[in-house]
Amino acid sequence: MEPLIRVEDIHKIYNPGENEVRALDGVSLEIRRGEFAAIVGHSGSGKSTLMNMLGCLDAPTSGHYYLDGRDVSRLSDNELSDIRNQKIGFIFQGFNLIPSLDAVGNVELPLIYRGMGRQRRRRTAVQALERVGLGKRLRHKPGELSGGQQQRVAVARAIAAQPPVILADEPTGNLDSRSTADIMNILKELHKSGRTVIVITHDDDIARQADRVIRILDGRVEADYLNEGLSVLENNEEKREDS
Repeated sequence: MEPLIRVEDIHKIYNPGENEVRALDGVSLEIRRGEFAAIVGHSGSGKSTLMNMLGCLDAPTSGHYYLDGRDVSRLSDNELSDIRNQKIGFIFQGFNLIPSLDAVGNVELPLIYRGMGRQRRRRTAVQALERVGLGKRLRHKPGELSGGQQQRVAVARAIAAQPPVILADEPTGNLDSRSTADIMNILKELHKSGRTVIVITHDDDIARQADRVIRILDGRVEADYLNEGLSVLENNEEKREDS
């Protein structure tokens, strides 16, 4: 089966020439539909640049990125915007909510860009908020919600249109331990329901809750393993030998 995400020898170079910075230096990986993967690295490792590539927020200097079978590495900005809207649900560390909109309005916003009708849009937003436990906070604005509740709104916004990929960038970075556990439990439930979940984090405790860990160092994949300890590469080799 074609992987949902396939990255082939991606490079991202800033300031080409004498003072160039290789943010990504030949990254290749595959993520199958329905996986729960954590991309882990310290500040400056390249994990945020890789997230931007996977989220179609930036284009590589060279290499190819196939999302759901389509090479998106050379698309125009407008085409990338359409891909993001259709294929990817984003969860950010800073929530990125509109302060003047209530919870329903924030969740509805990307659905407007999808061209969804008003009644269906409202129904879809309410269902998403109920799914993350905010059915009684529909009319609350971000300033009236705790940090954990704001992140739940962000999760509801990401999942409302049921995109195939949930991309969470340090989703618990601004939360206390209880809210962190709540958000991770929601992500686990999304994974169990069939979503492909990718968490970008510097926190090993968060990474240990994913099924697979991809470690980035100096713009390269340093390690790629399942949390049971078996290398993904070894696992793929065993499958080929058995076939």
